[in-house]
Amino acid sequence: MYRGDVSVLAQRDCKMMTNSENTGRGPLFTDPDPDVARAFFRHKKGALTNKLMSVSDAIAQFVHDGDYVASGGFGGNRIATALLHEIVRQERADLGFAGHTTTHDFQILAAGTRSGKRILSRVDAAYIVGLEARGLSARARRLMESGEVAVCEWSNYALACRFRAAATGVPFMPIRSMLGTDTFKESAAKTIACPFTGKPLIAVPALYPDVALIHVHESDAHGNCRIRGITVADWDLSRASKHVIVSAERVVSTDEIRREPNATVIPAFCVNAVCHVPWGSYPGNMAGEYFSDEAHLKAWLAAERDTDTYRAFLDKYLYGVDCFETYLQICGGEARLTELQRLENGG
Repeated sequence: MYRGDVSVLAQRDCKMMTNSENTGRGPLFTDPDPDVARAFFRHKKGALTNKLMSVSDAIAQFVHDGDYVASGGFGGNRIATALLHEIVRQERADLGFAGHTTTHDFQILAAGTRSGKRILSRVDAAYIVGLEARGLSARARRLMESGEVAVCEWSNYALACRFRAAATGVPFMPIRSMLGTDTFKESAAKTIACPFTGKPLIAVPALYPDVALIHVHESDAHGNCRIRGITVADWDLSRASKHVIVSAERVVSTDEIRREPNATVIPAFCVNAVCHVPWGSYPGNMAGEYFSDEAHLKAWLAAERDTDTYRAFLDKYLYGVDCFETYLQICGGEARLTELQRLENGG
């Protein structure tokens, strides 16, 4: 009797999935085939080599026009600000981007380059224009409303599951999120029948970024990384991405890493470059290290409302800055950073 009931369910749901609602109408920007990805990963070197390099060298070597880039962290927390700034200064263009609750990181890339190049051409979007409780980015909103950027929509969970599928080495992940929503309609997901219950599920395709930018608390020179606090999707992102650039608050010895091996969230074999960048998430928050600079984020949002003001703001804080350390000095230097450290730790 039970087996017969399942058969009825399967027949019903398979019939349902022959209609036009089977597939979202959003574009699929990357190939979800794990065998294609594996052909690349097969040649990725996993030796414990010294991967320390400057931010400018890491971006020059591993981020190219047309690449698909994913940003680690979540919202304004533990974002790789220094790496994102360098992408802008090196005038990369035509990038794909995974907007997995990206706030200030998306805002940085939405600025475009000093010469007027558009950095982003396609975006898998879950949360990209808002800076959470701080408000909406006028520049990011104008960019997304311009029609110059191709967009595919997902829920945050769906994008996380796309990274999980890639990290696991399967072409898709079945989920129940987005069923019956307009988000599904604007995605590139498909509905499928569960082979066990016959009930409908959403199949989200694996996402293999060309490059991931991840900021961490500690790394050794080989790229064994520790993250204090929540990792969000970065465990999967580091394993799904073809290249991983890590910026780290501190570079520690491999002996130190080996004293607490269970604390290693990202292993060296995933990482291509390690950049030592203290305060590298500023003006974002870094758990246990420093609080977000709300005044600077507010000023960035305010500047975007007027074209001339915005251009002057970018010239001062981004385009005309030679490196991230100079940016920190312009934003208040040691005194401001110490205050943010005090705020984070309740001093």
